[in-house]
Amino acid sequence: MQATLLGILGLALLGTLHAQDSIPVQADFQQDKFTGRWYSIGLASNSHWFKEKRHLMKMCTTIISATADGNLEVTSTYPKGDQCVTRNSLYIKTEQPGRFSYTSLRWGSKHNIHVVETNYDEYALVATQISKGTGSSTMVLLYSRTKELSPERLEMFTQFSREQGLTDDEILILPQTGEAGSTGRVSGSRGQDTPGGLRGRRPSWLVPASLWGQRGASHGVPPFRIPQGG
Repeated sequence: MQATLLGILGLALLGTLHAQDSIPVQADFQQDKFTGRWYSIGLASNSHWFKEKRHLMKMCTTIISATADGNLEVTSTYPKGDQCVTRNSLYIKTEQPGRFSYTSLRWGSKHNIHVVETNYDEYALVATQISKGTGSSTMVLLYSRTKELSPERLEMFTQFSREQGLTDDEILILPQTGEAGSTGRVSGSRGQDTPGGLRGRRPSWLVPASLWGQRGASHGVPPFRIPQGG
């Protein structure tokens, strides 16, 4: 019985290590360029809290700064009702540049954080594996230096999230804080990249309607789709 239990625990540990190794990290990660202000553009997760709260989620602002010992202090401010809530986290550096660990004392969870890809001055793709006593989950965040990103970056975020086993219902493009009269459309970094500004050309990018929560359906936006083979 004891041998069987140890075998099960060993397989679980190997599975966790394999999952960690399967997530890439930005090559030649430069931490000093990663610091500063970011906006959360996209969020994907298969956790229970995401499924329960996704209809309430909006874009938040995150400030990342380096500590004297080389860790990262992460301060996120997000809307909650008619107030703004701030959450502070300390990401501990690991032996691999671009990978960090974080333990939430409040929720009793451990976070294995990977900066998957970034060009530092436009976007950053971050994947986190979360484990706690009740199980494990995966979270993917798309950060931007501005409140808008090009359709190509949004598609990259969507496809990467799918590669981590997340479904379209678990992937969300976050609406901007205080956004009024939203059409649920993806806005590019320039006006001509938006669906209404393609100058008569058919969009080469398509985003699942489920990524927009209830915004698209409530404003009559057609259910855009990304080709599955893309």
